[in-house]
Amino acid sequence: MTYLWIAIGSALGGVLRYAMTRATLGFDHGFPFGTVVINVLGSFTIGYFGTLTLHGGRLEVSDNVRLFVMVGICGGFTTFSSFSLQTFDLLRTGAWGRALVNVVGSVVLCVGAVAVGHMVAHHVVARDEVAQNSKDEYTG
Repeated sequence: MTYLWIAIGSALGGVLRYAMTRATLGFDHGFPFGTVVINVLGSFTIGYFGTLTLHGGRLEVSDNVRLFVMVGICGGFTTFSSFSLQTFDLLRTGAWGRALVNVVGSVVLCVGAVAVGHMVAHHVVARDEVAQNSKDEYTG
């Protein structure tokens, strides 16, 4: 049953991400404004909800509800929220070096992976079939 809750939350998060990305396309001006907003909202949500609903906290909820929101919705909306929470936990516990490695390593490796994936796809797929802008990225 836990997996079902996570799956439903992930589906909702993915739909929310797509809707917000589409809604902000007119504002991007060559910068992924929608993605930044999504990442910030997801990070805020996982931090707020995760803290508010801790066992013995102000608004205690079941593990399934926490997983539905934090892993499902936030994970489907943006995995950046999980990354942010994990980095914050490292900072909060004094592991500044590991937090820095996590931030720099994740950003460099993920941007690098996007670049490599793009280059591989560019060589496999005809040039006019590769997304040329953010609108094409989400509409195919």
